[in-house]
Amino acid sequence: MMHMTLYWGKKVTILFDSWKTDSWTSYFLSLLACFLVSVFYQYMEDRRLRFKLLSVKTQKLSNGSAALNSPLLLSNFASRGGKWAASRFAGAILFGVNSAIGYLLMLAIMSFNGGVFIAVVVGLAIGYLVFRCSDEEVVVVEDNSCACS
Repeated sequence: MMHMTLYWGKKVTILFDSWKTDSWTSYFLSLLACFLVSVFYQYMEDRRLRFKLLSVKTQKLSNGSAALNSPLLLSNFASRGGKWAASRFAGAILFGVNSAIGYLLMLAIMSFNGGVFIAVVVGLAIGYLVFRCSDEEVVVVEDNSCACS
């Protein structure tokens, strides 16, 4: 039977019927996996935002004077300001991967296990602290705390 309220215990099914925990060892390994995926989510979000910032800087430089020497970001379409630039496709792929990870984390939390909830939230917080709280550059991009955005 699926729980519909928050519960505590070592017996939990996470995402798949085959991912069931029945011992404290498997439960803690599952919590560690949820924690690491949450940290990785924040890392990927940082990469996506930095890539977006880099592509905006590159586009501004290519429209003005000399462009950066970055073949991944520049294509014939990007230098003309087209909407089908390689940087837009790469950004869309990063957004899609990050959205999938965010939704999987949300579904893991929907197991209603308190340990899974805490592992995901602490993983997101630690990942944010490590990867996204730097003051080296001010990134003026939307900063949403939702795990699935």
